[in-house]
Amino acid sequence: MTIPSRTVFFISDGTGITAETFGNAVLAQFEMKPRHVRLPFTDTVDKAHQAVRQINHTAEIEGVRPIVFTTLANMDVLEVIETGCKGMLLDMFGTFVRPLEIELAVKSNHRIGRFSDVSKSKEYNDRIAAIDFSLQHDDGQSNRDLEGADVILVGVSRSGKTPTSLYLAMQHGLKAANYPLIPEDFDRRQLPPALIPHRKKIFGLTIQPERLSEIRNERRPNSRYASIENCRHEVAEAEAMMRRAGIRWLSTTTKSIEEIATTILQELRPERLVY
Repeated sequence: MTIPSRTVFFISDGTGITAETFGNAVLAQFEMKPRHVRLPFTDTVDKAHQAVRQINHTAEIEGVRPIVFTTLANMDVLEVIETGCKGMLLDMFGTFVRPLEIELAVKSNHRIGRFSDVSKSKEYNDRIAAIDFSLQHDDGQSNRDLEGADVILVGVSRSGKTPTSLYLAMQHGLKAANYPLIPEDFDRRQLPPALIPHRKKIFGLTIQPERLSEIRNERRPNSRYASIENCRHEVAEAEAMMRRAGIRWLSTTTKSIEEIATTILQELRPERLVY
């Protein structure tokens, strides 16, 4: 049964990414299409009162309580939300952090956001470097510094290599290069020469030809590049090449970027499976 639409607020004294990620994961369990309202950088009491007024106005107009997900480290700000808003409040810190403080007998640092001071965060700087690397090595643009790559993705054009590379860089800080397999590679029946010394870092992506044809037709309608016959040929040749080379690979046809990235990490860099 489809649930009537609700307005959902995501309130944070940082970017709100954590609140929205958590909230969306919970809401995905229900058949509903909520209206999202993001209120990032709610880091003062005055901003909290503004948020309360917005939430309460929504409740009055819609005649139903909004759902409110919060990740607020500032207790004064949180108190304004808790005491004033007429929404259903789901506070991540109150639900998870405070019980952990009791269990661990340690006070949390109540850090605002994932990177409270980017100038001091090695993890943040590593991510920026990984993104820069992945952009420089997108679609086979450069063979330089491949020894510095954490993973090299290969597959036919439009099989999902670029978005997966960028996700691995942005989310996990991995330096990910990607290379398209092209007709010249199929004629040689081997991987691009620049990749052969780095075989252990290579992971292959494939896709159902029918889906590939749909994607390519959006870019180049009615072209040979997008024809189902050409897509079938390229996918078959790419999969045969990966088998010969002993490369691990998966089909991206029905998988999300998150699922693809997690599978790659499990295979190549399990120690990097962290948020």
